[in-house]
This record gives sequence, structure tokens and C-alpha cells, in this order.
Amino acid sequence: MLLKIQDGTLSAGSKTVLSHFDFEIRGKEKIALIGKNGAGKTTFLRLLAGELSLDRDDKRTSAGITTSRKLTIGLLSQQAFEDLSITVEQALLDACPCPDPFDRARFDWEQEYDRIFTGFGFRREDKKKQLMHFSGGEQTRIALIRLLLLKPDLLLLDEPTNHLDLAAVEWLEEYLRSCPSAAVIVSHDRFFLDRTADTVYELSEQTLTRYPGNYTACRTQKQKALRLWKKAYADQQEEKKRLEDLIERFKHRPRKAAFARSRKKLLERMPAIPKPPEDEAHHFTEAIIPGSPGPKWVLEAEHLQVGYDHPLVELSLRIRRGQKIGIIGPNGAGKTAFLKTAAGLLPPLKGKCLRGDGVVTACFDQMSAALSSDKTVTEHFHDCFPALTEKEVRSILGAFLFPGKDACKKVRSLSGGERARLILAELFQSGPNFFLLDEPTNHMDISARETLESAFQAYTGTLLFVSHDRYFIRQTAESLLIFEDSAVHYYPFGYDHYVEHCRKQAASTDQAARIQVEEQALLSSLRNVPRAERHRLRELPDDQVFEDWKLGNAEESVLQARTALERFLSEKDELRAWEDAAYQRVQEAEEQLLTQAYTDACLHWYDQWREFHPKETG
Repeated sequence: MLLKIQDGTLSAGSKTVLSHFDFEIRGKEKIALIGKNGAGKTTFLRLLAGELSLDRDDKRTSAGITTSRKLTIGLLSQQAFEDLSITVEQALLDACPCPDPFDRARFDWEQEYDRIFTGFGFRREDKKKQLMHFSGGEQTRIALIRLLLLKPDLLLLDEPTNHLDLAAVEWLEEYLRSCPSAAVIVSHDRFFLDRTADTVYELSEQTLTRYPGNYTACRTQKQKALRLWKKAYADQQEEKKRLEDLIERFKHRPRKAAFARSRKKLLERMPAIPKPPEDEAHHFTEAIIPGSPGPKWVLEAEHLQVGYDHPLVELSLRIRRGQKIGIIGPNGAGKTAFLKTAAGLLPPLKGKCLRGDGVVTACFDQMSAALSSDKTVTEHFHDCFPALTEKEVRSILGAFLFPGKDACKKVRSLSGGERARLILAELFQSGPNFFLLDEPTNHMDISARETLESAFQAYTGTLLFVSHDRYFIRQTAESLLIFEDSAVHYYPFGYDHYVEHCRKQAASTDQAARIQVEEQALLSSLRNVPRAERHRLRELPDDQVFEDWKLGNAEESVLQARTALERFLSEKDELRAWEDAAYQRVQEAEEQLLTQAYTDACLHWYDQWREFHPKETG
């Protein structure tokens, strides 16, 4: 136990943030702190940093905040530096605990400083620049670097991924996982929390609830607990109604009066289960079906060059009906230009880009959400779809988080995220079979993002979108288009597989030389085929023979894994009626292993295929 709070109460001014709460940090635990905006997350970080104190409570028997030893605590604050005239090197080296420039500890510090500085995307020559020459976001990144260099016992990070590009965020994830310090992290980046958090604390309604695991595990536990709560509440309401009916039925009958009184006492003594809250996010349980299915091939591009004044990238691909494709890559790689070209908003610079007959598109970008009107949300939506009844309008708006009073807000008073939700509700209602989206989750809170993820998971049409929200990509995309190095690569699996694929590629770098030697030896042996046998290879060059050999081995692994999985599934279906619960759990575990083996074999085949077809896309 590194730090513990028992029966604490925390206030900010006259507002109570947390009432009689418990909190604990165990060892090197990485804790995610989540909650609505304004719930008090930053205030709680200031309490842990020692800037605030718990409210005085004479009834509290515990010590309030206790620690296992004297702790060093580092808080990432918004006001990073007081003197902006000093250089980055001065700002970081001044924090070094060893002033002697010739000491070994000072050398190690500078080595670590260089590693972290470049890991966050800075160049080595930037160390000589004054802090005033950096933007506010860059100054915050430098402050985070200084904080990591100090290696405090407890790191307190408030939105650490703000102002970081994807490469820097991934670097920070790896660093925090191996960091010896404990950490409490406030962030809206759910993928970042999934990759770094061991435990989640949710701050809501002046209470603090602990969930073991990362954000996804927390979300699963909350949904399960809410389902059980709703069932218990519904069962109790049903039991209350049954008892009330019995009391009303028998209270005036002399022979049954005692029975009625006993039921009344039973009803009065029944502990009341409070009404469960509604989930902040809406989950679509039924399929969202387009107005028309559309053609088999939704979009076909051949040697398509996209860009504005000059070509940014060239690609060829076909998008099949029902595919959900996420587009990822660095800024400026041509992602938005391709999306606009696919939507017909930007002409191709060269090549062909054709949409199939019967394709009905719906396009969304940040400019789409810039609507303004003096009408209420309900009036605006009803005017767009006059055939809908008032009840239907309310139901649709409620599904997109405009319940009750929120539906009566003026459109011009909506936030950016609320306007985006309203536009998306209109687009869904119009029944397109091809959605094209550019950063749809920008400015949305977590509940709104989860609602949108649920909607697109239920959507049966075709989806093509650009996003930097890795969690949204993971939940929504079934395959990826990767824009990098002035080229486009099609990846036929989801984001989790892509991350694992990149990790394996990085891990296998050290083996590249050895593998290359083995492959060269194989090619030499193919060239040394006896002259009498060479007629068999006349129509196949050496590289083709080599490709067939490698892909043949990989394909054999795929077939073996698929056969094993199919055999298991057929036997499972035959024996299902005779299985008990324990045996079913064993079978589920075996099915997961066989499914993973088949997926790994497919990924391995794809890796081999990509070596010979680096420029082809799906």
C-alpha cells in the first residue's frame, strides 16, 4: 500500500466533490480516474498532490490520508514554466539532482533526457531553443518530460495525451507500463487508458468506485452491475405490486384480515431498492438497415491520385458492400483528400473513382456540424423529417442523447459535440447505404462516443471513416486503410490485429539478417537445379518459385488451423445437448484457442503475401 484515504470528504469552495470516500494506491499501480467534466477529477489530483486537504470531520476515526513512507509526488500542471527565456536544456538540466557535469549519475540523466526528448517527437537541436519559441502544447510536453525525468514515487497526470501525436502517445504508453512510479491518470483517451491502467476509479455523484482492470474491463463490469440492478429493481416492483394486490383484496375480509396485515408488515419491512440510473450512453440492440442495400461493389478506384494542388497519394482499391473500413495515418498523408474524392466533393487529379449504381451516400465532417438555428432540436429534426410523429422524433433524438429537456434546447446553443450528434441522427434517419465520416468523434464526451460506436456496430451498410480515436477505430473498423510514406496499404483485419502485427514486426527486426541469408540460400539452390530438370521451371522465374514456396507453407498452416476449428465446431454442435456447464466452459476456452490459432495463421499468410505485393491494396 503506497497511499490510502479512508472515510474522506473533499470540497471545493461550497461544493462537495466527494463524500465519505475510500481510495488506495497499491505499489506501482497505474490508476485511471474517470468521470464527467466538472465532476472534480482535477480537484482530486490536487488533493493527492498536497495542494488541498480533506474536510475536517470530528467523527472520522481514521487518519484520513496515510502513506507507507515519505513520498515524492509529481503533478503535471497547466502553467508549466515561469521563466520562458531559458532554453529547454537549461529547464531540464536544472532539475537534475546531480550538479556535477562529470559525474556518472549526470551522464545517465542526460542519456535518459535525450531518449525521452526524442521519444516525444522533438529533434536534438531543439534543446538549444528558448521555451518562448515553443507553442503552449509543446511547453506542456516539455513539462511532462521534466516530470518523467524526476521519477517521483507518484505521477499525477491530467490529460497527458493532449498535444501529442500518435507516435508520441504510443511511446508514452510503453514508458508508463515500464515506469517504476505509481500513477493516477485523468484522460478521455480510452485506448490510452486501456493500454496503461491497472485499475479504474470512477468519480460520480460524490462517490468514488473502484474497478479492477482497464477501461474496457470497467465498462463491462458497470454494464453487468447495471443489468443486475435493473433486474433486482424490476423484481422488487413486481413483488410490491403482488403484495399490494393481496392486501387490497383481503383487508376487508374478516377471515383473511390477519393475512392481509402480515403482508402489509412484510411490505413495510422490505428494504427499498433505489431506482437504477439510466446508462449515459445509448446502446442500439437492433440492426440499423439502410433504405436500400445498394450494389455489391460500392466504390472502385483505379490508379487514383488525390490531393489539392498536387498529388498526395495514389491508390487502387475496391470497397465491397457491408465493409467497415477505418483510415489511419499521419496528418497531411491524404486521408481527408481521399475521403472527399470518394464522396464526390473533390475531383480526382488522375485516375478513376467510381461509385456503384444505387449507392446513397451520407457525408460528415467538422464543417457539417457548423449549423446554427433559432429552432429547438425537436423542431429542427421534425422539419427535416415531417412524416415522423412527435413520439418518433422524441424516440430518435433520445437514442442520440437528446432526452427530455435536452431536446428543447436551441440549436445555436448546442456545443460542438451536441451539434455533431444531431447531424449524425439526421444522416442515420435519411437511410444511406454508404457512410463517409471525417473525425466524427471530435468534441464528443465518452458517453456520446460509445453511443456512436454502438450505432455503427448495428449499422449494416458500408462505412468509410477517418479518425484519430483509436478506441473508436477498434470498436468500429473491421479493416484498415493505412496512409504512410506516400503510399496506401490495405489491412484486412481490425485495429487490435494491426497493433499486434506492428509489434511482431518490430520484435522480428533483429532476425531480419538471418532470415535474409536463409532466403538467399534457398534462391541459390533453386538456380542450381540440374539442367535436365530446368524445363519444369521455364515458365516460372526464381522469384515466382520462391513466392509460391513461402505462400504454400503459410497456406498449409491456414488450412490445418481451419480444419481443426471446423472439426471442433461440428463436434460441439452434435454434443451440445449432453454437455453440463463445466464442460461447456472448457469447450469455450478450447474454441478460443483454436480461433486464435486460425487468426494467427491468416495473419502470417498475409505478412508473407505483403512481402511480394507491397503496392497492392484490397
